[in-house]
Amino acid sequence: MRILNRLKWLQAFEATARHGSFTGAADELGVTPAAVGQLVRALEEWVGHPLLTRSRSGSERLRLVSDVHDALDDITLGLDKLESGLKKLRGRNARSVVVVTASQVLVMNWLMPRLNRFSEHHSNVDIRLDVADRLTDLAHGEADIGIRCGPGNWPGLQTTWLMDEEVVMVCSPSLLSTAPEINSAWLYEQKLIQDDTPHPGANFPAWESVLQKLGLDAVRQSHQHINSTAAVIQAVLSGQGITLVRKALVQQDLDIQRLVQLFPEIKLPIAWSYYLVCSAKSQQRPEVQAFHDWIRGEVEGAETAARAVSHLP
Repeated sequence: MRILNRLKWLQAFEATARHGSFTGAADELGVTPAAVGQLVRALEEWVGHPLLTRSRSGSERLRLVSDVHDALDDITLGLDKLESGLKKLRGRNARSVVVVTASQVLVMNWLMPRLNRFSEHHSNVDIRLDVADRLTDLAHGEADIGIRCGPGNWPGLQTTWLMDEEVVMVCSPSLLSTAPEINSAWLYEQKLIQDDTPHPGANFPAWESVLQKLGLDAVRQSHQHINSTAAVIQAVLSGQGITLVRKALVQQDLDIQRLVQLFPEIKLPIAWSYYLVCSAKSQQRPEVQAFHDWIRGEVEGAETAARAVSHLP
């Protein structure tokens, strides 16, 4: 009987031997160095003797014990054969899967309307969405690639800038139907919805600073606080008030006039931008790189179209 239940031990050992360190093997396998070390030690306990010598310095801190080189050659050949067999099982027309993670509101209002265009050009790739407002652990394989809005410095991940972001003031057209004029006096009478979702380091504007730019007293305004951007957008769509929100999250609603941007002359840039993020290992997969390049093309195409519209007479 083949001892395939110990395959993870062999994978960890073979990768460690090639890299000369648990860290290098961990980067390749998408796990932590501690996890690789545990797997190798489990194999050593099973065979009954050390397989690697440990040193405290040098570029290769782990070296093979001299009499295991032949065994490593067989293990490497076996793993290569397994990989080849799996590819043959999948066949020439096999479909690839890319797991994409993004926040709920970004998926609903920005990514979903675009995904059909990806499928049109990559019919053999299935996209699975991991919709999560928490930071999915891309470095350890919880998803293949993600779209994040933030400062752009996520340790252990490769980042590709997509676009900058700004905050806009929006409301439902229903609020404007009886308004004689859209000015600061009209705004003074409206309910203002504050998104209390944390935006650390983004310099997300508060209503107080925006109202001051319009010459209004923030203290006397009617405020409603909601700690969910998705709920804030839904409240505004239903005509409950006016809010400040990241523009990319409502761009589709602005395009189809479900929402109206108020006072567009007031510019409210923030310190966050949108990035594609993934591990170095994930980006080596052709299907992940295809999604990465497609998203960049979508953003560039939208920016080109926006510039063209702005130059129309």
